[in-house]
Amino acid sequence: MGFCGAGRFDAGIRQRLGVAAGLARAAECRVKQRTVVGRESADGYFGPDEISAIVAESLESVALGGKRILMIIPDGTRTMPMPLMFEILHKRLRPRVKALDYLVALGTHPLMSDAQLSKLIGQTVVDGKVGDSHIFNHHWEDRATFVTLGSIPAAEISRLTSGLMAREVPVTLNRLIVEYDHIIICGPVFPHEVVGFSGGNKYFFPGIGGAEIINFTHWLGAVITNYDVIGAGYTPVRAVIDRAASLIPRPTSCFALVVTKEGTAGLFFGAPEDAWKAAAAVSARKHIVWIDKPFRRVLSVLPELYDDLWTGAKGMYKLEPAVADGGEIVIYSPAMTEISYTHGKLIDEVGYHCRDYFLKQWDRFKHYPGGILAHSTHVKGLGTFDERTRIESPRIGVTLATRIPEERCRRVNLGYVDPSTVNPDDWRGREKEGIVAIPRAGETLYRLKQPSAARAS
Repeated sequence: MGFCGAGRFDAGIRQRLGVAAGLARAAECRVKQRTVVGRESADGYFGPDEISAIVAESLESVALGGKRILMIIPDGTRTMPMPLMFEILHKRLRPRVKALDYLVALGTHPLMSDAQLSKLIGQTVVDGKVGDSHIFNHHWEDRATFVTLGSIPAAEISRLTSGLMAREVPVTLNRLIVEYDHIIICGPVFPHEVVGFSGGNKYFFPGIGGAEIINFTHWLGAVITNYDVIGAGYTPVRAVIDRAASLIPRPTSCFALVVTKEGTAGLFFGAPEDAWKAAAAVSARKHIVWIDKPFRRVLSVLPELYDDLWTGAKGMYKLEPAVADGGEIVIYSPAMTEISYTHGKLIDEVGYHCRDYFLKQWDRFKHYPGGILAHSTHVKGLGTFDERTRIESPRIGVTLATRIPEERCRRVNLGYVDPSTVNPDDWRGREKEGIVAIPRAGETLYRLKQPSAARAS
């Protein structure tokens, strides 16, 4: 995975992270400031007519007439007014361009059926098409999907990560991008466990990117830890992703939305780096709840859009920073039956462990994909591993209240509780005890105003 300095990692991580973040911010500042169309809603949330007006103004700001346009859109695991955006884009853009097609940024999520795509965009999809527009799945499982754009040299990776990693990173992307004249991202921005805030060029990497850069960036984020990355703004991982995106041989633009359960609070359009930056500033206000005292026990109630732990683990990521040392997160999803529809076998082999469990046994685990190890550490959270005693000590407990069998939960090193015995009402109104139920967990980040100095790292 190209990890550097394992022997001195524990002593220097926070200092190096500070330097890496400084380098990342410097890289951000070197980006020429360009015009961003859009705004945060003055009234709280935009109505459909306001969204349509911003989209119309945005599309007039770039020369798209007569061109072939590929829209990169999220899958069904993101809260997003995609049916409305699809309707507006088709009305405003399709008459002006030669082609308007859509590519779902699956990362490594399961391919979507016509029925699922229909629900996603609010139009009937037949054989992957709506009218003359293609709605493409990103076939990440097929190596023939990808084209190599180049690579980021090891020395540059070392600078961007302040020495945490030093290896050449191949940059591969879905080859559909070279069949179009202009690429437009259309997706929401939320606090994110790997990159700080999602959105922008993240829709390329990992959205439609190849395995090499997906595994590299996810493991880099895991080494820094979810605790320190999530909601942290411009991170070293974002710097790597933006550098990879600079190799795309087509003009790129981005609609970056800030969405809550109440509606769309912000909409910005421009170069992906700039639209993302504007949206991330609003997301930091809308999607982060700062609390005075840590929670002791949390019932993380997942919405139906997460159908396996691979996607539903956001109910852990967004709450870990707000839980007291020795506390517990119970992930509650009575319908969930699977750890990961695409990566379950590897997760069963690896289990869920803190970062240091892997770093201090690197020769044992270095052949596993970085994305698998990253998911493992993000779900388990901060902790320590004693090489002499072989004892792993997680900072908090993580328990599943799902239909994933108890035996499997124990085997992968997670706790288990029968979901039929859990009544969310029993958790409500007990904040003074440090007990809380979080509805629709996975998109709002909870953080302490004064983080615990005792956290492991």
